[in-house]
Amino acid sequence: MQSNTSVFSNHNELVSVSDKENKLSHKGLVIWMTGYSGSGKTTLAYHLEKKLFDKGILTKVLDGDVLRTGINKDLGFSTEDRTENIRRTAEMAKELASCGIVVICSLITPTNALRLLAENIIGQNYFKLYHISTPLDICEQRDVKGHYAKARSGELKNFTGISNPFEMPTTATFNIDTSNSTINKSTDILFDDIFPLITI
Repeated sequence: MQSNTSVFSNHNELVSVSDKENKLSHKGLVIWMTGYSGSGKTTLAYHLEKKLFDKGILTKVLDGDVLRTGINKDLGFSTEDRTENIRRTAEMAKELASCGIVVICSLITPTNALRLLAENIIGQNYFKLYHISTPLDICEQRDVKGHYAKARSGELKNFTGISNPFEMPTTATFNIDTSNSTINKSTDILFDDIFPLITI
């Protein structure tokens, strides 16, 4: 992976991105997982974090639901708020990656425009998009948070897959369907693609 100084450089810094990456003995990267609610994004994110951590990689998961209880708790699900949710998350991920951290973002990110927004903020050389492509009917059967039932009843508005659309990603590196792949196999697929990119 090439240096991304145009995105990460700050002329006032005395410690460069390369200095920080060399200190950790690995490069920074942002892994962005898009997919329906219930597709397995968060579970996969934490399993991938554990596998990377066990290899000595400093990681951080940014999960959309967790962020909405903190820094993004003032945001709803309108088009404007979804855009701001992605913008804030991408800015955080960029700052962490500039320190050599491997950041795993788990957010629905329902449109290609929002995915492109995240990529433009983070920078193409530090951004990897993966589509957790578990079909909507399987996600709805899982309904682990009860969101789909609320969306079907009209209690939950602007819900992706029910009242709001989900655009199929056009630039994802892989499509991973957790309904026909074990969590360990899915994690291995991601790890095998990512690990060579961050190795110094």
